[in-house]
Parts: sequence; structure tokens; C-alpha cells
Amino acid sequence: MEEELMTVFGGVDAVLEPLTHNPNNAVTRGIWRARAGSRTAVLKVLTRRKEAPAGWEHSEDPRHWNYWRREADVYASGLPGLWAGTGLRAPRLLELAERPDGDLALWTEDVAGAPGTTWDVARHARLGHQLGLAQGAQGAATPVERPWLSRSFLRDYLEARRVPYEPLDDDAAWRQPLVAANFPPELRGELIRLHRDREEFLAVMESLPRALCHLDLWPSNVIDAGGESVLLDWAFTGDGALGEDIGDHIPDSVFDLFLPAALLPELDAAVYGAYLRGLRESGWRGDERLVRLAVCASAVKYDFLAPPLMLRQAGEAQLDYGGSRPVDATRRYRERGAALMFLAGWADEARKLAAAVL
Repeated sequence: MEEELMTVFGGVDAVLEPLTHNPNNAVTRGIWRARAGSRTAVLKVLTRRKEAPAGWEHSEDPRHWNYWRREADVYASGLPGLWAGTGLRAPRLLELAERPDGDLALWTEDVAGAPGTTWDVARHARLGHQLGLAQGAQGAATPVERPWLSRSFLRDYLEARRVPYEPLDDDAAWRQPLVAANFPPELRGELIRLHRDREEFLAVMESLPRALCHLDLWPSNVIDAGGESVLLDWAFTGDGALGEDIGDHIPDSVFDLFLPAALLPELDAAVYGAYLRGLRESGWRGDERLVRLAVCASAVKYDFLAPPLMLRQAGEAQLDYGGSRPVDATRRYRERGAALMFLAGWADEARKLAAAVL
């Protein structure tokens, strides 16, 4: 590590501060902010030697959704530069080092700015516009191809989420106090229907116009740096449907309590409208109904979310993303119940659009 510190800071004295991340993912050894005097950088160590819970194992397959070294390949190739001039970028790469144990040390700039977790609806809409400019221009050109870009991300990611679906139609699970008090009764039928239709939704998503997608776009992975949107964590990057990234970003802005679920209709209208405007400004001339279909059919990504919530017991500790701080259980269940009902509306819209345009 001393050689890495010499390259990044010109010296070997630095203090590492752990940063919040998903500790379950086998490909992430850890993420730290390194401080050397007044200078900082971010270190992320990629590994294939870490044990992980079921569903988060690493893969050696370059097309797999959790290929262990994809993020290093993204940075080394300069792939995010394809979106230059649109207001989107990645942090600047400072050093990429292969360690003797086989791990990869990815050093990037420590981006100063407002994290997406603090944004208002208007700033989320700006991200949508920037993403529309980027994916619209890229969609009109030769399709992006690299041997390590993920393929069939949504299908494979869902299959890796090994949860029991029996609680969806179990009376006792629906009587669980947090569920009974915070999940609308009509949500039961909607969740069962979404799970029943999962294969149809996946087939729809795979049939839609394609784009180079980030595939992990949510408020924790974006920073406002002087109006630019700096995207973090490119580990899942690959082939996706045009519109799929904002289909992730909109609900994830609520599921982890960054925005209230009551704002979802406004957020959806603002982000989707700005994204579509960006597509048009880039020169994209496709059928906008197909883009809307991708956004709405993305509801299937959250098919796995409700069953584990229904199995948790009242009084059981509820922790935030990364597991470092407690969150109010009632608030979490109330917001997630409302967000899941909103996604039921997306799913219904997707069914109607698919019947009309496919």
C-alpha cells in the first residue's frame, strides 16, 4: 500500500476512514476516505476472496451482474468518458493497483459536493435530463460493447435475491403489526400479481431499445459537483433498457427514506419528463412509449422487497443502508408500503403499454 500512497499523495502518511457501503457484496473488501494532511482521496478495494451471504457471491464471468473486477475495467477503459459533455461523469481515476494478494485497489478523487441523498425534486430532475442527453446520444450511435459489460442484469439480479415468497399470501404475515398498520390492504393482491407476472415483465424489459446503463443509479451513488452529476459505483454497468436507470432511481429515492413517498408522483413526472426532454435534445427519435414502458416495467426489480419485511418481527432492530444507524420501523414500513403501492401503479401502466406497443 505504501507505493499506492506515494503515487496518490506523494507520501506514505495517511489516515483511512471507513465509508458506508453494502458490506454483503463479496466483491467489495471495503471503501475508505484517505486523508493526508489537507488532501483526500477515496480507496475502494475489489476482491474475489471474501465470503458473502447467499445472493451476493462474486463471479469470474465478465458478463455476470456481480463480476468482481468490472468497476476497475470501467475506470481503466475510460468508459464514462462516452458521456462527456452531458453533465454526467465519474470521479477522476488516481491509481489502479493490483496487490500481491490479487485484490485491486481503486483510488479515485474525493468528490466535493451535495450527495444525492440530500437533493430536492428539481435536482433529481436535472439528473434525469443529463442522463437523457447521455443515453439518447449514445443510443443513436453504434451500440457500446466491451467484453466485461454486464448482460441480463435485471433477470440475474432478481434470481440472486433468494427470498421466500409464501408470505405474500399468508394471513399471519399480513397480521404482523408493522405490516397490518402500514401496508394498504389492497397491496396484497398487487404484490401477488407482480410476482406472478415476473417472467412477463423481464421479457418485456429485454425486448425494449437498449442503452449503456449504470444499473445502480440511486441517491447514494451520485454527487452534485457544481451542477455536474458525478456517478459512483460502476460495478454493475452494462446493457439495459433505455429508461431503466431512472426506473431504478425514482423508487430508490424513497425506499431508503431520502424523500417521502408522498412525493413519488411529482418525482416521477419531473424525472421522466426531464429524461425524455434530454433524449429528444440529443437527437433520439424513437417511440417515447417504449421508454415509459421501461420505466414502469422496472417495478419488477422490487418483487423481492416485501417478503423479508413481512417476516420481520415487531421490535426487531431496523438499520439504515450499510447497517450503521437505526431507523424508525414504523416510518420505514409506512414509506415502503406507500412506495410499493406506487409501483403497483407502474406495473399496471406497464401492462397496458405492453399490450399497446409490443
